[in-house]
Amino acid sequence: MNISIIAVGKLKEKYLKQGIQEYMKRLGSYANVQMVEVADEKAPDNLSENEIIQVKEKEGERILSKISQDTFVIALAIEGQAWTSERLAKELDQLATYGKSKIAFVIGGSVGLGKAVLNRSDLQLSFSKMTFPHQLMRLILSEQIYRAFRIIHGHAYHK
Repeated sequence: MNISIIAVGKLKEKYLKQGIQEYMKRLGSYANVQMVEVADEKAPDNLSENEIIQVKEKEGERILSKISQDTFVIALAIEGQAWTSERLAKELDQLATYGKSKIAFVIGGSVGLGKAVLNRSDLQLSFSKMTFPHQLMRLILSEQIYRAFRIIHGHAYHK
């Protein structure tokens, strides 16, 4: 299985990089997982609604350029479905069973994901109704993908 985590912006925090690297290393025995960063747009706190839409559109174009037609896309969005870790494992296992070997998880930037990316997604997944920093979501998602593969393979870890 080939999994891409497509994220907006450059990760700067050393502690997050270290955590993600650890999960990427652990995931190596289960799947080919890569982190793909796309440039973010400058987004000061006082953007108008129109400017927010423009930022989402520009970042969205960069995201979509990294996704092939045969990729199953899971967009992380507060409005998405909320799953348990076991459900994520089941869904990933079913995708692999039915020939969906390319999966992309998409993490938006500070203003979220635009309509084009959400429309391209096959699924919208919510980790919480709370808002998390998009940089931290990379670590949380990496851990949950690792946990899902541990569950799929019946290994102790997920409890």
